[in-house]
Amino acid sequence: MRQILRAAKSAILTAAHRTGIFEIVRDSRWRQDRLLILAYHGVSLEDEHEWNPGLYMSPETFESRLAALERGGYTVLRLGEALAALDESRLPPRSVALTFDDGYYDFYVRVFPSLKMRRLPATVYLTTYYSEYNRPIFGLVCSYMLWKARNIGTLNLRSLTGDDRSLPVATADDRTSIVSALGKAAAREHWSAGQKDEVAERLAGLIGVDYAQLRAKRILHLMNPDEVAELAAQSVDFQLHTHRHSNPQDAESLSREIRDNRSRIERLTRLPALHFCYPSGHYESALLPWLESERVVSATTCDPGLVTSQSARMLLPRFVDTQQVSAAKFEGWLSGAAALLPGRRSYGQPSAG
Repeated sequence: MRQILRAAKSAILTAAHRTGIFEIVRDSRWRQDRLLILAYHGVSLEDEHEWNPGLYMSPETFESRLAALERGGYTVLRLGEALAALDESRLPPRSVALTFDDGYYDFYVRVFPSLKMRRLPATVYLTTYYSEYNRPIFGLVCSYMLWKARNIGTLNLRSLTGDDRSLPVATADDRTSIVSALGKAAAREHWSAGQKDEVAERLAGLIGVDYAQLRAKRILHLMNPDEVAELAAQSVDFQLHTHRHSNPQDAESLSREIRDNRSRIERLTRLPALHFCYPSGHYESALLPWLESERVVSATTCDPGLVTSQSARMLLPRFVDTQQVSAAKFEGWLSGAAALLPGRRSYGQPSAG
């Protein structure tokens, strides 16, 4: 049923695009009173979009998105500026804010040059732990390497986790099981970041991946502090995403994550960090007053929608754009027409408690 509904929506958007409905909605007063916040993660250095098209986008697809913004005459604003304009009823027509989660190195080498050429502002929600400890992000790099070695047959986990069992590597579910086993071992044994990196290197040796080369290319790395400072000096807006990309469920842990994250960002940018993005899009209603107590003025989700002056500032919707999103669907969200179709949340929802 879900696939049928998805196909029906795609057909409706394609037809609306062809018949000029997108332009009518885009230029309406209704759209002028609404802000679209776009969310991105990574833009591939090599083949990351083939490994995980929900997380990574090819450079060609990303360039086509920027071309669509230009072609449609959209006004791209910094997030904080856009929210202030919305509150004061002075939002320009066709307003869009660009946000990028995590702060991957590819933003520095792939995304920023394209934005700078077009003079487009952007907000990066930076998680700072792997910025300072500048190694590949453990779970992601293990998944990526296993994908590259997906034809090896099976992998014995004994030298990695101590479990003497062999698991297949061929399918995405197989690889997820292996990464999950590594994650459980890391939690059980309290591996440090250095120990995780050693295990990732050991995994690479077992499956025939050149880990030194991968690290040299900085695939699945975050920007380092010097790179963050350099881009902040060129007006890239860096905001909060927790220090360790975690989702604490108690006030003390959340406060520590926000403060650790903020102190590092503000030291590098010399600007206040007041806007927050929920890691992995997961949020609970209990978090909202805790965020406000930490001087957070807005928080974005991964729930699709347009922002209005009535939107809860701690639950702002965003459209997550990925390699898998068609051009018609993307332009449907730019225009606002896609927001008029019935839909459902696709990420974390607030707890009833």
